[in-house]
Order: sequence, then C-alpha cells, then structure tokens
Amino acid sequence: MTSDKGPPPSLVCAIGSETTTLSDDEIKKQLNTFLEMLGPRDDIVILPPDYTRFHSQAGKLTQFVAEYYNFIPTSTTDSSSPSKKQKSLQPPPDIQILPALGTHAPMTPEEIKSMFGTALATKKPNPFLVHDWRNDVVTIGHVPAELVKKATHGMVNEPWPAQLNKFVWERKSSRTATPRPLVLSIGQVVPHEVMGMANFNKNLFVGVGGVEAINLSHFVGACHGMEALMGRGKNPLRDILNYASEHFLQEQLDLWYILTVMGTDEDTGEIVVRGLYIGNDVECYTRACDLSIKVNFTMLERAPDKMVVYLDPDEFHSTWLGNKAIYRTRMAIADGGELIILAPGVSRFGEDDQVDALIRKYGYVGTPTIMKAMEENEELRKNLSAVAHLIHGSTEERFTVTWCPGKLTREEIESVGFQYGDLDEMMKRYTGLKVWMK
Repeated sequence: MTSDKGPPPSLVCAIGSETTTLSDDEIKKQLNTFLEMLGPRDDIVILPPDYTRFHSQAGKLTQFVAEYYNFIPTSTTDSSSPSKKQKSLQPPPDIQILPALGTHAPMTPEEIKSMFGTALATKKPNPFLVHDWRNDVVTIGHVPAELVKKATHGMVNEPWPAQLNKFVWERKSSRTATPRPLVLSIGQVVPHEVMGMANFNKNLFVGVGGVEAINLSHFVGACHGMEALMGRGKNPLRDILNYASEHFLQEQLDLWYILTVMGTDEDTGEIVVRGLYIGNDVECYTRACDLSIKVNFTMLERAPDKMVVYLDPDEFHSTWLGNKAIYRTRMAIADGGELIILAPGVSRFGEDDQVDALIRKYGYVGTPTIMKAMEENEELRKNLSAVAHLIHGSTEERFTVTWCPGKLTREEIESVGFQYGDLDEMMKRYTGLKVWMK
C-alpha cells in the first residue's frame, strides 16, 4: 500500500496473546508490511529504549528496520526480507538512532553493540545520537494546569511543559509534504512505577524529553501514588501526556509506535515476544496494555515475608535503576517483611552526578520527611524527579530493604536509609531462589 491510496489506518498491527510466541520471521513480516505501506522515506529517526530495556527486542526491531531500508546488510534470506524492489532503492535513507535515555547515563559502545548488533554499532558515519535531557530540548506546548492539579490532588497547580529533543522536533512537517520525515518509536509496554504502564508517548516526552517535563511528570506520579498507578494504562499522568500528544505531536510529526509485550516461557525460562502492536495513536498502546496486564503481573495467594531480587550487573549500575526491585515487589510483600536486593553491578546511587549527590544527601527516608525537605530546600524543588525517586524508593516503614551491592560500602548504603548485606554471603545463601529483574 502506498500513500496515493489514502492515509494508512491508525492501527496497523495488533497480534498476540498470553500464549503467543512470535518468531523473528513473523515479526519481520509484520514490520516489513507496515514499512511498505508507508512508502519510500529519505529521513528516518528511530527512538528505541536504552540498555535497561535490552529484553524489549527493540534492538532487534531497530535492526530489522535498518535492513528493510538497505541501511545495513540483511542478516537473513528468508521470505520476510525486503522485496527486491525495496532492496534496489539507492541510496538508502538517512537513518538516525536516538536511544530514549530519559535521565539515564548514555549507552556505552559495548551496550550498543550488544543490543543493536555489530552492523549498526560499526556503521560509518555513526547513526547513534545521545540525548541530553538537561540541554538538548525544546518546549513544544503546555498542558493546562487543571490536568496537573487533578493528577497531584491539588498539590501542583501549574501547566506541564511538553518538551522534546530538538533533533526529533526538527522532523516536523506538513501532512502534504512528500516524503515526510518518519519517526519510529520502538519499545516495550510493561508495568511502570511512574507512568502505570511504560512506553507509548512516554518514550517521547520522558525518553527524549527535558528536565522540566521529566521532573514534574515524576513528581505527579509520586503524588498520585505508585500503588494507584502501577499496571494502569489509563491514569491522570497518562492523561497529561495524551493531551500533549493529541495537541502538539499528531499533526506535526509522522510518528508511529512499534510496541512489544514480553513474557517468560514457563518451560524454557526464556523471554519471548507475546505481542506486537503498531499504530500512530493510543489504540495500539491500549491493546498492548491489555495484554501486558495478563502477561506481566503475577498474583500471589499470600503476601511473602521475604523476597529476593537479583539485578543483572550488565543492566543495573545504580539504585536509581535498581530500586525497580522495590517498585515491582512492594505491592506483594507482607507488612514487616524483608526485601533483599543482590546487586553485583551497582556502584552509585544516581545516574548522573547531580542526582547522585541529592540521593546521598537526603536518602530514602519516607514521604513525609522527603516532602518536608523539599519545602525547605530549593535544590530539591528544582529536581522533582529526584524527589519522586526518593519517595518511590522509600518503604514508609512497612517493610525493610537489605541492599547487597557489589561496589558500594556498608556506610554508603546505611547512610541513605537501607540495611546493608554482604553480597558474597547473600549470593551463597540464596542461590537458586533468585527473582531476576529483566
């Protein structure tokens, strides 16, 4: 299908179930059909997640897109490979890849190679860009204050700034432009502590968003409450981002979402693709959320008194990321219980130096104490995402957290309000009883 046959449908692909396992060939077939429908393009920006979403298959999907457009050699010769007509296009389009880092540290060359493959990692000139959430953005509009006030139960009454990476925003064009620059946002829908469910327009407004928007959105999530958000695709914070999408993005960018839902094969323990959803509005996200709730939530018959989480050292280097162990277990663990976090790769608290210093200074000491500190200290009021993180990482004295890091000392861990455990000792004690965070 080409553009002279009218606009494409808003939902192009919606396949999957709790038991589906999509192969690479099946995914390629759906993806290539979608890209062929869009017609030739000469300017493409891909927004995948970073290495913390390695298991999303976004790296592989990015490779498939690059292969379709003959940007890198095709790795297979199966029937789902690009057609001869597409392969003959010369020259290949200009493709730039901007990992949606949000507040995270930039990807290393090793992470890029592992996630996106050698062909893209060694491509010259380098197609990978680095998002700077503090300096690299433009404000494209403001969401009305009444939506923010509703989401924060009246605690914040100011507009939310919709911010976007400048390079992405420069892809805006008229709907009549031919061909239009193409923006592909690729990622996984999964329960999330701030947004309820990850991805969709979060990949834009947070993943490649700016400090003001990220700070306020994280704080909105903290005010609304993690337990009231987790696993809910429809919530007041998502309403804010959806407003921004509808009013500031949909007419300006030719933006499409490619979303996966991942699950674990009970027989092999392997992570597999349970669902694939492609579209340009909220419907593809809603469909993915419906499946993710079924696949990514485990209901327990009783609340456990002790839970043990192992953090993959290749993915988790900070408590900023590693506290997902708290976020994803706190709704299950019993009052008075203990969470033990085995973290051989964790060497710091924040993903950048500024946030790291704030965590060290104020600690995970509970919502009332953090909110009081925010009222009294401008440095916290200017870093609301750090405030939200400290709230999310606090147990409110309902259960205890024992951190067993590979590269932080007892003094450092205890100074921020956690209990300390010796990693080697705990690894020996709990081998075989680990919950892997992926």
